[in-house]
Amino acid sequence: MPVPAEYVRSLHAYELRILLALERLMRRYQWVPLEVLRPATGFSESELAYRLGRLMAMGMVRYEKTPYEGYALVFDGYDTLALHTLTRRGTVQALGCLIGVGKESEVYEAMGLGVVVLKFHRVGQRSFQSARLKRGYMPEAGHCPWLFASSHSAKMEYDALKTLHPAVSVPLPIDQNRHVVAMSFVPGVNLSRAALAEPEIILDEILDNIREAYRLGIIHGDLSEFNVMVDEKQCWLIDWPQWVEIAHPNAGEILARDIGNILQYFKRKYGIEYAFEEALARVVE
Repeated sequence: MPVPAEYVRSLHAYELRILLALERLMRRYQWVPLEVLRPATGFSESELAYRLGRLMAMGMVRYEKTPYEGYALVFDGYDTLALHTLTRRGTVQALGCLIGVGKESEVYEAMGLGVVVLKFHRVGQRSFQSARLKRGYMPEAGHCPWLFASSHSAKMEYDALKTLHPAVSVPLPIDQNRHVVAMSFVPGVNLSRAALAEPEIILDEILDNIREAYRLGIIHGDLSEFNVMVDEKQCWLIDWPQWVEIAHPNAGEILARDIGNILQYFKRKYGIEYAFEEALARVVE
């Protein structure tokens, strides 16, 4: 979970400077050597050692001796930088409880101008290797720690939501910083856990939203019953970091997989027979 709020509030300006320096230097170093970090912060050896000790005690920075001695920002430190920025912008005033966990994210309720949702992208090593192969926004070479992969993922999702809302039923994008996306709260429950009284209506709604996204040049790329929220006769498509443009070389295959996943789910759970060719024609008409 994100770093405790009291840590963010009590963070000293010197400690914030160290986190920012590590973030900048980690684009060149996997572990930032002390002799590089010291001139980057301008602190004395004793001041830097004291502040690094506090940051490590709070779980924001990690120290390693191999393959060489150095320091690295970890997710709690990255969370702190994102929350600090979102708080200064007025997007977030208080962080609430955990409301969802995905393969590569954690979602929290928060208070801003009303109730908002904060999605912390957390691309792990295994999924990152897959991302290098499957996601166009990932660098082909060079040093890109999981923190920055997660930042790329958050920007992808935020850009998709900005393009899609309000034509497509998606959360309203509010703000984005580093690996965190702030968006409107979506009521209801996950489709995979819902017991729909009128499943045909929801299936039609989902296909209509896929069509509207397609008209805007976007294919979800990872659509299934786990990425749809439902509330009575309304639905929302969520989790957009893996979207692709309709000009993508594999767009047809990706769209077919998205549609097929949804049709298979409704057939399996509700016995609804909906021809794939008919659904595809409905989307790309």
